[in-house]
Amino acid sequence: MKNQFLFITLILISSLVIAQKNKPNDNKNKGWEELFNGKDLNGWEIDCRPRDKDKTFWSVQNGFIECNSLGNPDHDYVWLLNKNEYSDFHLKLKFQVFKSSAGNSGVQFRSRYDSSEKARNGGWLNGPQADIHPPAPFRAGLIYDETDGVNRWIHPSMPDWKISESDVPKAALKTKLVYADDNPDAWNTMEIICKGMKIKTVINGNQVTSFDASGILDDEIHKEKNVGSSGKIALQLHSSDELLIRFKELTIKRL
Repeated sequence: MKNQFLFITLILISSLVIAQKNKPNDNKNKGWEELFNGKDLNGWEIDCRPRDKDKTFWSVQNGFIECNSLGNPDHDYVWLLNKNEYSDFHLKLKFQVFKSSAGNSGVQFRSRYDSSEKARNGGWLNGPQADIHPPAPFRAGLIYDETDGVNRWIHPSMPDWKISESDVPKAALKTKLVYADDNPDAWNTMEIICKGMKIKTVINGNQVTSFDASGILDDEIHKEKNVGSSGKIALQLHSSDELLIRFKELTIKRL
């Protein structure tokens, strides 16, 4: 009887182990997709002006995406785009920044690259962006519209690219970034949630942006360029900047 009980127990344990191995990934169960596999840039593409095509700014290092232009400011905008398109979604990611890197970056969404003859600078990524500017934490998660013909902050609403702490909502002033100079294991979190024209951004658990972009991202300019309502997710290297920034654990869920 004792041996029979032991045999049954072993069978039950084996069944549980097999069930756990065959259990689908929790994120996939809930509709979450991995945008980055942690190994290479499969599913991503780099878009930029021809003069920057042979420069390697974007790469995969130790399980994260790294943009490194330190010591090389002679470049225009260089974007890393995910090949998929999204309309309504919830995006989560982690990013690592450095006090020693003054360069500007951001996460584009509902965007498209224009390489036509009419494109600004001979190649331009149109669409909105959740900003990341390491020297100015209050800007993280605010929305800048890179669309040619717009090129201004849309939340908060500003006439151009200029912005200061006195211009931003109180929530943005609560944003605190952690820097890898102080702790090499320090990572920040960003969430972008788009449902129709309603847009929210969250930085390190602090909701920075919550606004209705109706009449802005769905106006004639954005319709003409087919951005603002749907498009691609992209990461930015700003023109002429010396930047070191890293991204990992990029996941997205369609809403």
